[in-house]
Amino acid sequence: MAKNVVIIGAGGHGKVIADIVVKSGDNVVGFLDDSKDVGDVIIEKFTVIGKVEDCEKLQQENKNLFFVIAIGNNYVRKEIFEKYKLNYYTAIHPTAVIGMGVHIGTGTVIMANACINSSAKIGNNCIINTGTIIEHDNIIEDNVHVSPNATLCGTVKVGEYTHIGAGSIIKNNISIVDNSIIGAGAVVVKNIVKNGVYIGIPAKFKKDN
Repeated sequence: MAKNVVIIGAGGHGKVIADIVVKSGDNVVGFLDDSKDVGDVIIEKFTVIGKVEDCEKLQQENKNLFFVIAIGNNYVRKEIFEKYKLNYYTAIHPTAVIGMGVHIGTGTVIMANACINSSAKIGNNCIINTGTIIEHDNIIEDNVHVSPNATLCGTVKVGEYTHIGAGSIIKNNISIVDNSIIGAGAVVVKNIVKNGVYIGIPAKFKKDN
């Protein structure tokens, strides 16, 4: 049976998630967003139906509704995820490749053409963006954002709240501490044990977050 999904966040990321919901055979009820007006058209026929805090009332009125958070900032996404006890929707684009033994957490979004290979574990409330490669036995903790076309080789561990930049490469058997930012196009060849911003080839510490 098709699920009815409310999207929290009506920016560009929300539009992409709406596309995933529709292509998965489910229904977009509408968007919740604090910066837009009720009735604003976001994409196609889908409009803003309220503010973020309205999610609780909607859930109480309809226990069969599902919600997905379409916000790129890891900390804002986590705050909403923990504050509101909702039925969270896990969005997986039909073109994503999901290997055997993969675990994908609640509320996580897997974008088009992502590849998650065998025995990888993706936490709750993550974003695995377009064209990302998550190789075998990776562990991606909760509230992580992996940007488009990033490649994480085998047995990589990524700590909570970390942002992996677009097109970056993480060598196999690497561990990245919580709350790190890996810049776009960076190549990580050593464990990252101090949180902060890392850029370059090979990736080097640039500054604190």
